[in-house]
Amino acid sequence: MQAKLLYKKLDEDFIKPGLKDEWVKYMNEIKGFLCENFKSREMGLVCDFTDEIKRVYTAVFPSEKVMQKILGDKIENAMLFVHHPSIWDIRKAPKIFYQMNRKLLEEFKERKISIYSLHVPLDNFGEYSTSVTLAEALGIKIEKPCSPYYNSFAGIIGISPCKTVQELKEIFAKAVGHEVKLYNYGSKLIKNRKVAVLAGGGNNLEYLQDVFAEGVKTIITGVSVRNEFSEKTHAYEEANKINILGGTHYSTEKFACQKICKYFEKLGLFSEFIEDEPIMEDI
Repeated sequence: MQAKLLYKKLDEDFIKPGLKDEWVKYMNEIKGFLCENFKSREMGLVCDFTDEIKRVYTAVFPSEKVMQKILGDKIENAMLFVHHPSIWDIRKAPKIFYQMNRKLLEEFKERKISIYSLHVPLDNFGEYSTSVTLAEALGIKIEKPCSPYYNSFAGIIGISPCKTVQELKEIFAKAVGHEVKLYNYGSKLIKNRKVAVLAGGGNNLEYLQDVFAEGVKTIITGVSVRNEFSEKTHAYEEANKINILGGTHYSTEKFACQKICKYFEKLGLFSEFIEDEPIMEDI
């Protein structure tokens, strides 16, 4: 498939008018690899390295593990689709995002492997969105979007199949494939079985205000750790008896990157999701 046609199709289907994002000011060390379009709108095509795309890889972050896996396949004329154009690691706080490896980027350029990223557009409420796909994995019936975020809606409110937060915790752990964290600040019962899902870094007062207004007392997110940066949020949740379930940034957003493989397959492109490692310190 011609690369420019795939980029155009992705732009039309996901980058809706008014959506915003913010990455470039943090990416100075690799700025020479970034295409001009990304520098201006901070979403979409990150690195324009090929004119033809024969296969697509998807991943949550462009980590060294992900990039090495692609290079190990000895392929050319491909695209890496990522949710984030930078790599998350809360262990490196306060600088929690770091940039792609320059040497590996050089190899991507030589092999003609482009990089395309949808952060806010993939968080935004829709068929492939991070919170929608996480809710589906947990058997939650989606009622409506919530949590305004860069002119999008990053979360959902829905009805859980579980009566208790402990049941929900068990289903959550099974879905992500590892232990999850429950901050049991409220009732052990899920009020009206109503929950909010905010995949990734959703445990933030700025994003939760309308969730609280809806009377939701159970929130499922990715980054839930209680530390100096999240103390005010946790204190508010504790005071208002709101339960928080955390499953790591990576693991709560991987479902979107898995499901979007079907999008590329519908276009006739072989597509493969690359597994990475959750950072358990997130929770």
